[in-house]
Amino acid sequence: MAKRDLALDLFRSFQSGKRSTKKSAREVPPPSNNGETANGPHILKDVLSQIITDRDWKGGIAEGTLFSTWADIVGPEICLHATPISLLEGVLTIQTSSTAWAVQLQLVSNELLKTIRDSSPGALVESLSLIGPHGPSWKKGIRTIRGSKGPRDTYG
Repeated sequence: MAKRDLALDLFRSFQSGKRSTKKSAREVPPPSNNGETANGPHILKDVLSQIITDRDWKGGIAEGTLFSTWADIVGPEICLHATPISLLEGVLTIQTSSTAWAVQLQLVSNELLKTIRDSSPGALVESLSLIGPHGPSWKKGIRTIRGSKGPRDTYG
């Protein structure tokens, strides 16, 4: 399929004084049996429900709801110190603000998993993966050496 140069086509149409007149791609369809057109007004809730069902988005919407309502699911205190990061293959990864919070949530992980399953039934959460905060990275700057251990590797 050859590319068309639209600017050149437009220039030639103005030069010749002719413009191509195309019929509108949007023609009004004939009315259906109930008097409405096929593209007539529909209830938005019904249309969205049909799209969600047709494209099999229920699981994705349930996962998004889990992330957006995290504070309501786990409570305000846990929400301050734990954030859901990802949900891949049934494993919900939660990052905590400290290793102490990771250990404490690991101790109550069965109850937390039950609460998550009850609050968002469409999200398929099979297990939890709790990680602590990220440590500092020494791999910054223009003078880094591949394989070095950062400032601990300067004296030999």
